[in-house]
Amino acid sequence: MQVIFKSRDADAEQFRTIAVRRVRVALRRLSWLAPRASVQLSDVNGPRGGVDKRCQIEIATKSGPPIIVTSMARDWLSALQSALTRATRSLLHNYKRSRQRQPSEPKLSGTSQPS
Repeated sequence: MQVIFKSRDADAEQFRTIAVRRVRVALRRLSWLAPRASVQLSDVNGPRGGVDKRCQIEIATKSGPPIIVTSMARDWLSALQSALTRATRSLLHNYKRSRQRQPSEPKLSGTSQPS
């Protein structure tokens, strides 16, 4: 699985290896559904603090549109974990929904009912 990490924040750049490893671990069993994931970390307020760490995860799926999830938290790790949880849940939900939409075997018409 290819993981792309993007950030303009110097503090978030130090978090790169941890973020890439966590994404790979969270999506290791689903890598056949999603060949590529992109993680973008940003600090909304700058140095003022507060709940301003934003993590956006975009998962490219083999079939269908990409899954984009955004999470905000007080620190990078919490934002990443929340976004990963929601992204994997959404990926599984989309896969199960697409499996239900597939038509089942056609029923034979014109067969007579036994009396």
